[in-house]
Amino acid sequence: MTPSPSPPLRLPFFYGWLLVAIAFVTMGVGVTARTAFSLLFPPILDEFGWERGATAGVFSFGFLISAFLAPLVGWLMDHRGPRIVLELGIFVLALGLLAATTATTPWQLYLTLGVAVGSGSSLLGFSGQSLYLPHWFVRRRGLAMSVAFSGVGVGSLLLPWLQSVLADHGWRAVCWLLAGLMIVLVAPLNLLVRGRPAELGLQPDGDTAPHGPAATRHANVVDPAWAAIDWTLARAIRTARFWWIVAGYFCALYAWYAVQVHQTKYLVEIGFDALTAAWALGLVSLVAIPGQIAFGHISDRIGREWVWTIGCLGFALCFLLLLALRGTPTLPLLAVMVLAQGFLGYALTSAFPAIPAEIFESRHYGPIFGSLMAASIFGGAAGPFVTGALFDRTGSYDAGFWVAFWLSLLAIVAIWRAAPRKVRAVAGRIAQTASQA
Repeated sequence: MTPSPSPPLRLPFFYGWLLVAIAFVTMGVGVTARTAFSLLFPPILDEFGWERGATAGVFSFGFLISAFLAPLVGWLMDHRGPRIVLELGIFVLALGLLAATTATTPWQLYLTLGVAVGSGSSLLGFSGQSLYLPHWFVRRRGLAMSVAFSGVGVGSLLLPWLQSVLADHGWRAVCWLLAGLMIVLVAPLNLLVRGRPAELGLQPDGDTAPHGPAATRHANVVDPAWAAIDWTLARAIRTARFWWIVAGYFCALYAWYAVQVHQTKYLVEIGFDALTAAWALGLVSLVAIPGQIAFGHISDRIGREWVWTIGCLGFALCFLLLLALRGTPTLPLLAVMVLAQGFLGYALTSAFPAIPAEIFESRHYGPIFGSLMAASIFGGAAGPFVTGALFDRTGSYDAGFWVAFWLSLLAIVAIWRAAPRKVRAVAGRIAQTASQA
C-alpha cells in the first residue's frame, strides 16, 4: 500500500532512530523470550523425562511453522504495515508463554513454547524488524539495523536473573514473567511504529528531498539493468542469487540455533554449574553489542559480504572451542568461546536484512524477504533438532557440532556467490564504484 503524502513531521531528531530504539527494546525482550528456552530445556527434561531430541524439537517445530508463515507475513507487512504484524507477534508470543504453564504432554509444549512462542518471536524479532526498518535507512542501513538488533544483547542480561527465578520458583514462573514484560512494556511501544518515512513526510536517513535517497540510490547502483527490474517473488525465485541467499541463510541459522539451544545443557554436562552456563548464554548476546554496532558500521563502509564472512567464521570458531572445552572445561576457554560466538558471530545481524534489500529492492519486497526468511527459519529449526537427534544416536555432541561447523563455512561461500556488491554498493564504496564506471 502506497502511503499518502503527509506534511513533514518536525522533531529534533530523525523519527527513524526512534523506531530503532523501539526495535531495540522489542528485540531485547522478544528474542530473549525465545532464547530462554535454553534455560527451560533442562528442567523440562528433568520434569517430564522425554528424549532430548524430542524435547529440543519443541523449539525446532515452532521455527518450522513460522517458516511456512514467513511469506504471508511479508505480504501482510506490505499491505497492512508493521504495527499489525508486530502487535500480533507480541500477542501470540505472550499467549504461548502463558499457555505453556499448563502443559503436561509433549503436544501441548509443541503448540505453546513451539508454535506460539516461535511464531510470535519471528513476527516481532529479526523477521519482522527486517521487513520495515531498512526502508528508513539507505546510507546508514547497516548501522541502524545493528543498533536495533543489539537490543538482544541487553535483553540477555535478563537470563541470569531468569535462571535465579527458575531455581527458586520453577520454569513456569519464568514464562509468566516474560509474558508480563511483553504485554506491559513491548506492546504499547510498538503502537508508535510506522512502515515508511513517507508516511510522516520524511526521507530515509533523515535527508531532505533534494539531497535524499533518490540521489543515493542512483549513485550506489552497480548493475542498472538488475536494479531496474520490478522484482516480484516469481521473478526472484528464477534467479541464482535468490537460491544462493537461501543456502547462506539456511546454513547460518542452522549453526546459530544449534549452539543456542544446546549450549547450556552441554556446558553443564561437561562440568560447569548451571548459573555459569546461564551467564555464558547471556554474555554471548551482551558481548555481541559492541561487535554488532561496530560491524554494522563497517558493513556500510566495506560491504556486506565481508561482515557476513566475519560472522560465519565466528560461529565456526565457536564450535571448535566447544569441542575443545570438553577436554579443558576452563573459564578462560569458555570466555573465548563466548567472544567468538557473540562478538564475531552476531555480526551476521547487520548484513542479514541488508543483503536481500540491496539485491531485490522493489515495491513487492515483503513476500521476497518473507520467503528468504522461511529458508533461514528452516535452518534455525533443523539446527537444534538434528543436533539433539545426533546426540541421542551417538551419546555425544561431537557429530552435531562438526556438522554446524562445516555449514558455517558453506554459508560464507553462498553469500559471496549471491554478491550484493555487484548490484548496489554500500555507502563507503560509492566513490570507488563511480570511478570504475
